[in-house]
Amino acid sequence: MDASNSAERRSVWNSIKPYFERESLAAFMLGMSSGFPYAMIGATLTTRLAQDGIDKKTVTAFTLAFLVYNLKVFWAWIIDGVHLPVLHRLGQRVSWMLVCGLAVMAAVLNLALVDPSSDMGATVLAAVLVGVAGASFDIVIDAYRIETLKPYQLGTGSGMSQYGWRIGSAGAGALALVLSARFGWSVGYAACALFALPAVLTALILGEPERRKVVVEKKGMAEVWSSIAGPFREFFQRHGAFLVLLFILVHKIGDTLANLTFRLLFDDLGFTNDEIAIYDIGLGFWAYMIGVFIGGVAYARLGLKRSVLLSLVLMGVSNLSFAALAAAGHSNWGMAGAIGFENIASGYGGVVVIAYFSALCDLRYTAAQYALISAGASVVGRLVTGTTAGALIDAMGYVNFYLLTTVAALPGIVLFWWLSRSGLVDEALGTAGEVGPDEPPA
Repeated sequence: MDASNSAERRSVWNSIKPYFERESLAAFMLGMSSGFPYAMIGATLTTRLAQDGIDKKTVTAFTLAFLVYNLKVFWAWIIDGVHLPVLHRLGQRVSWMLVCGLAVMAAVLNLALVDPSSDMGATVLAAVLVGVAGASFDIVIDAYRIETLKPYQLGTGSGMSQYGWRIGSAGAGALALVLSARFGWSVGYAACALFALPAVLTALILGEPERRKVVVEKKGMAEVWSSIAGPFREFFQRHGAFLVLLFILVHKIGDTLANLTFRLLFDDLGFTNDEIAIYDIGLGFWAYMIGVFIGGVAYARLGLKRSVLLSLVLMGVSNLSFAALAAAGHSNWGMAGAIGFENIASGYGGVVVIAYFSALCDLRYTAAQYALISAGASVVGRLVTGTTAGALIDAMGYVNFYLLTTVAALPGIVLFWWLSRSGLVDEALGTAGEVGPDEPPA
């Protein structure tokens, strides 16, 4: 009996131990800086516009600023191979981390200075600039994370990245709400620019990732074209790559469509900034933390395929809780339940899905391939949200709208189930998921 208990304790500790390793802690810091630009042009800007009296169609159209993130695949190859003058001595990833971090800070400060009620054009431009800078920052952050983590750390490292992402997103969102209520939106946004520093400092302290691979120095036009086309050619030559890409495109339609409209629901139900901060950000933060921890352990225990399939089901069902909240009206208990369930599901799903997407990368083309994958993961949902969400809510009401988002999750669930049964999930993995001779198994 004692031997059995000892073995169980070792098993549990082995599941938790990678969270405290250097690479996972680095992923946490990277995630913190990755999350805050999203909050600046996502829920926070939605609240700012709604409180300025901007109509729903215009507010949801601002989600098109996120489409810049979906276009990052077209310039990710630059971060993979173009050397920055002077700064390249710091290392390819480190130099780009510094430049992109400073660019994000400048873009957020610019957004802090615009006034949506008097100049909507300037607000649109400022939001797009935050999107461009944030997308570029994400390219180098994702590449640095994947190349730093060992294959067995992909689950827990992705979990730590999601912990950081949530802290960065929630922290920046809460800080902006609290400061804006007392000093105005400009002060709130300006203070949030400091959230870019954790990733920059992490890269400067740790240096270049050990697993980074360089294919060829970019000297002539032929080499430049090879660096642009190479990541796509390698990915699409894998067996089942097109079906995997189809899954990437459709798996998050319902989740994205729902998430980018929550603040409109809260505003229409009459929740105050303080209530939003307490429930959506405060309670949501802790629920997300629980979901992330469960996701890291589940990835290690259940394996890639079963843990990802479960996450898809949970993320789809979570939208039903907001249909219930919309039907109940202004209810703090209802908001707590909806936010709690949704964030646990999102935290769990964020870990296992990101670990899967990371394992799809070839270490020769990390930045470009992960940019392709992460861009495809939300492009359809963002297009639908930006072009139709406001009109759908006006036409259908919130209850039917969130029921529709639940149905929209079904294609991704069915497709991944079939990919798992057919073996294509395993066949399409890249070298980032391969275990080296001196590394423990994933």
